[in-house]
Amino acid sequence: MQQVLRITAHSLASLPQRLGSSLVALVGVAGVVAVLVAVLSMARGFEATLAAGGYPDNFVVLRSGSSSELDSSASGTQAQVIAQAPGVARTDGQALVSSELYVMVDLAKKATGTTANVPMRGVGQKGAAIRRDFTIVDGRMFEPGKREIVAGAGAAAEYVGLEVGNTIEFGRERWDVVGVFEAAGGAMESELWADVPVVQNAFRRGNNYSVVVGRLASEDAFAAFKDTLTSDPRLSVNVERESDYYAEQSRILSQFISVIGYGVALLMALGATFGALNTMYTAVSARAREIATLRAIGFSRVPIVVSVMVEAMVLALAGGILGGLIAYGLFNGFQVSTLNFSTFTQVVFAFAVTPDLLVQGIVLAMVIGLAGGLAPAIHAARAPITTALRAN
Repeated sequence: MQQVLRITAHSLASLPQRLGSSLVALVGVAGVVAVLVAVLSMARGFEATLAAGGYPDNFVVLRSGSSSELDSSASGTQAQVIAQAPGVARTDGQALVSSELYVMVDLAKKATGTTANVPMRGVGQKGAAIRRDFTIVDGRMFEPGKREIVAGAGAAAEYVGLEVGNTIEFGRERWDVVGVFEAAGGAMESELWADVPVVQNAFRRGNNYSVVVGRLASEDAFAAFKDTLTSDPRLSVNVERESDYYAEQSRILSQFISVIGYGVALLMALGATFGALNTMYTAVSARAREIATLRAIGFSRVPIVVSVMVEAMVLALAGGILGGLIAYGLFNGFQVSTLNFSTFTQVVFAFAVTPDLLVQGIVLAMVIGLAGGLAPAIHAARAPITTALRAN
């Protein structure tokens, strides 16, 4: 152990003498970790945005076979049946239910000027009350029966014309922007809200809706509520907890981003591993006579292997920490919009560099250090003493 400590300490102390090659390995590992963490933080941010809008005691009722609100429908009669089902929360004798119409409108992005599909939601009178975190932060709520909209904070920041006081045109109507709202950073902050009868008229939907949402009397009431609706011959519906619905909405895109992120990181990791190999072989070559001398005076091979491995792992750890800090500094909280594959509408969200992603990055860095240091360490320990002593 004393031999290990002495040789390792000397090896680390000599790193400044090999600063150039050491920096190559460190920067290579940092680049791999930064890319991995940055890409995966996009998936984490998207998941967090959708999860923020869902509660286990809220329900979402879609047409059977529908995967999202965009391809779902419900008649006015069916919406009334759902609102009268047992287990629905009530306030002042009225069910906490909102029959809603979900459509897409085209708006230009501020950053690029390109047109994007923006979700517009016609909501009922209880629509805001069901979403606990709904808060008007600028202006006021739309008035029933009027062609007024309130824009989510994310949408207002991302798209042209959504400032309070502006008038925009889509559907068959001109709409006054009267307010901006927040919803705990959830996906609804990417939407435009208006009175559902007005939206139905503007988009010629009659008395039809896309989805019925509401609040349960308690989380435990969900099973009975679902059984009642799915067994009712007047209905053909899919009933989900709101939290489960949004988790499923995020799954496809999150998996796609993760596959891309891990794939790119793997390719870069291979390059960084070769860089680490080159760095450690260079270090071993530069210390060949020193290592041979240590062997000649009685030091065993194990301390030499350990010292080379520790040097590689220290460089990798430093690179991993640097890469994590770069990703956090550049991307954490960075706001973008992307296409939700389930609804084909844009969702505004922020990258989220979470602790588990930083841990994954550092683990990957250590694996690169292990792979890059093992072969040079074994080479150093097995080199013939006489040959190494004659090395220049």
